[in-house]
Amino acid sequence: MRKVPVTVAYGDGIGPEIMGATLDVLAAAGAELALETIEIGQNVYLRGNSSGIEPSAWESLRRTKVFLKAPITTPQGGGFKSLNVTVRKALGLYANIRPCASYVPFVESKQPGLDVVIVRENEEDLYGGIEHRQSVDSYQCLKIMTRPGSERIIRYAFEYARSYKRGKVTCFTKDNIMKLTDGMFHKVFDEIGAEYPEILKEHWIVDIGAAKLADTPQLFDVVVLPNLYGDILSDVVAQIAGSVGLAGSSNIGSHYAMFEAIHGSAPRRAGQNVANPSGLLLAAVQMLLHIGQWEVAERMHNAWLRTLEEGIHTYDIFREGKSRQKVGTKEFGQAVIANLGKTPETLKPARYGLDRPNPKSDFPFHRREESKALVGVDLFVEFSGSIEELAAALRA
Repeated sequence: MRKVPVTVAYGDGIGPEIMGATLDVLAAAGAELALETIEIGQNVYLRGNSSGIEPSAWESLRRTKVFLKAPITTPQGGGFKSLNVTVRKALGLYANIRPCASYVPFVESKQPGLDVVIVRENEEDLYGGIEHRQSVDSYQCLKIMTRPGSERIIRYAFEYARSYKRGKVTCFTKDNIMKLTDGMFHKVFDEIGAEYPEILKEHWIVDIGAAKLADTPQLFDVVVLPNLYGDILSDVVAQIAGSVGLAGSSNIGSHYAMFEAIHGSAPRRAGQNVANPSGLLLAAVQMLLHIGQWEVAERMHNAWLRTLEEGIHTYDIFREGKSRQKVGTKEFGQAVIANLGKTPETLKPARYGLDRPNPKSDFPFHRREESKALVGVDLFVEFSGSIEELAAALRA
């Protein structure tokens, strides 16, 4: 098998430790990877680069098109941009995919049987970061949502469901209040959903939908959401499933992809060999599927499940009387390596067939012709007097 070029960043905090364990498992599982290492994050920020990533790193990313990234630390204070947001926008990584599952009885969970995939729009909404000060006392953050952006994330969610043989896609919005932005997202969901008659589809208002997702996650399968709702609820669902530390994610675009754990760099735990590498390890499984190394992905995922079953756990999921052995980051990776070739006996084994294509991610957008007419302008006025005084001034 030809080695696939992959850009790797060890990150900050616990990043180097969990990346080291993940790369050890990848190598032992037989992954054919040609790794290119780049430096990103805190040290780059502190050298005066406000984005946390240097030109040479961009060159590697644009060449390999695949990025396995450990968490990074953004220095506190103003002037430092979010590296995750920068990379997602620069590479067009419009879809954030976060599979969340419970592993009862081996990992404690508030919801046994939970198995939900969150598909989150990754570039638009309030995360555009377009804010300004309107007056002494008021600030505005713009919620930007486009039809092309909505179409491609919703279509990707249905393509994902089709590829992974999942039977339902649910959309969350708040279109009873935000009738133009969220209303458009809901409308596009209905239009595109009609093209997938074999898949069930439904829509929930996000507040009651979130309550149902927390209380009865068995009602859901694939959930597609705008950016902010997806960011919040994917963390909630991962924690309900057992631990945010067990969740990996993929960031998919038309031409590039990034894979990472959903948790942060946890600098307080750095250098102690205690962090759970599972989130990054499962992100690496998603990466293997993306580059077509199905058998390696299956072998690695099943070895990880078997390790959970054997009660070999890091401190965050260790339970007296339930777990068998508390291990560190490196030792957990070694336990997974020892289980390569084995499958879980209680948990559902991972099965990735070679006949299943990756979900499509490059979708053309056909702009619709629409007549336009100027009907007015928006005017913002800062005025400290009474409304009557303002009215008199305007009349004059």
